[in-house]
Amino acid sequence: MLDLSYDTPKPRVIAGAKHDWELVIGMEVHAQVASNAKLFSGASTQFGAEPNSNVAFVDAAMPGMLPVINEYCVEQAVRTGLGLKAEINLKSAFDRKNYFYPDLPQGYQISQLYEPIVGEGEVLVELGDGTARLVRIERIHMEQDAGKSIHDMDPNMSFVDLNRTGVCLMEIVSRPDIRGPEEAAAYLSKLRQILRYLGTCNGDMQSGAMRADVNVSICRVGQYEKYEETQDFSHLGTRCEIKNMNSMRFIQQAIEVEAKRQIAIVEAGGEVVQETRLFDPDKQETRSMRSKEEAHDYRYFPDPDLLPLEIEQAWVDEIAANLPELPDQKKARFIGDFGLSDYDASVLTADLDSAGYFEAVAQGRDGKMAANWVINELFGRLKKDDKSITDSPVSPAQLGAIVDLIASDAISGKIAKEVFEITYTTGRDPAEIVETEGLKQVTDTGAIETAVDEIIAANPDQVAKAQQNPKLAGWFVGQVMKATGGKANPKAVNEIVSRKLAQQ
Repeated sequence: MLDLSYDTPKPRVIAGAKHDWELVIGMEVHAQVASNAKLFSGASTQFGAEPNSNVAFVDAAMPGMLPVINEYCVEQAVRTGLGLKAEINLKSAFDRKNYFYPDLPQGYQISQLYEPIVGEGEVLVELGDGTARLVRIERIHMEQDAGKSIHDMDPNMSFVDLNRTGVCLMEIVSRPDIRGPEEAAAYLSKLRQILRYLGTCNGDMQSGAMRADVNVSICRVGQYEKYEETQDFSHLGTRCEIKNMNSMRFIQQAIEVEAKRQIAIVEAGGEVVQETRLFDPDKQETRSMRSKEEAHDYRYFPDPDLLPLEIEQAWVDEIAANLPELPDQKKARFIGDFGLSDYDASVLTADLDSAGYFEAVAQGRDGKMAANWVINELFGRLKKDDKSITDSPVSPAQLGAIVDLIASDAISGKIAKEVFEITYTTGRDPAEIVETEGLKQVTDTGAIETAVDEIIAANPDQVAKAQQNPKLAGWFVGQVMKATGGKANPKAVNEIVSRKLAQQ
């Protein structure tokens, strides 16, 4: 358990016409395991392949085909559990979840209801305002993904693509610990960050590699505390599940819309019906998809084709010993080793590639200066050009060279920005740019003194004003920098201007 030095955020309260209401949110996140092969077949998991080209006989449910478990998928699930500080169950089992849909050839999904591979864990969610929520993970189980039904290619027919059928999913189920739309988005963002660091899921929500079912309910103020004391769900309102959300922004909107819908129903004397709903972002409404099935509706039973899955503690320990440095650990190290602020460390560790880039720039250099250049100059320019850090035209070595040039007083911060721009657009070496473009900083105090003397002599009225108001000395500094093409050492200019004005 992390040592929290944050204040716990207050629950989101929504004012109804009659009462105040609190939100209660739980999430079921489906994360596609990063694996080249599917859970029970050797078929490829490549995204974007020709329809129905990545389908083995097992995936298509051909007669006589038996599933064979992919050990690497199991390893990825265990790694995920360890990364979420969760209990790893050395014995788990697969069950059949029976339902019928065109993109499910078997007529059932192989999942884990009764004995999941991962038990209780946790995710620390920081909200950026000095508060943090510890969201408890109830379980993680492995299951097959279904295929994809396509309804917009023909006005009279639907098509089925089975490429996704059998791809291994981890369903990460949280407790109802999330108390607002912003927390829901922050939780999903943090979970995605951890999975990416672990390398167990790429977190790409647009391709469907990560999607969330959001359970929303409302309760009167104070009822959640009673639930916490008793673990009695009757203190909470009836929940509705918003299915297949793949956008942080839409998740927040859907929660707001659904909460207001439930409040209106309850305050009008009605009852919220437990069901699965879909969110329409254009109409800003949720609509009923189907009644919420319970476990018995799916007729779960142990899969007769698969023996219980038993793993050894030594194997789990080996995976644990090789876990990468996770976001919270990396952030704490950046703060400690490089003297970064909490905010800067959060920005730099948000993405594994960004963290690696920064660390390469900062190694052996001033950490704060390196962070400023990575965050403000590089990230700002990449965002403007809609590029990712992996597409950066400026390498860590080049940006580090710019930091070195500033630290050695070879160039000023202003000139450094000019050098950065040239490097960004041409790829040229910063030191070579400074040399060939004549951008090296003037540190010769004699040359600076000459420039200061000339400007003072030419502006006696400004001198008199500066003697009355020392803050006006900045005008002389600016004139000297202009006269030297911005190449004069700003510190030396300030010192010489102050000394010369005092002598007048």
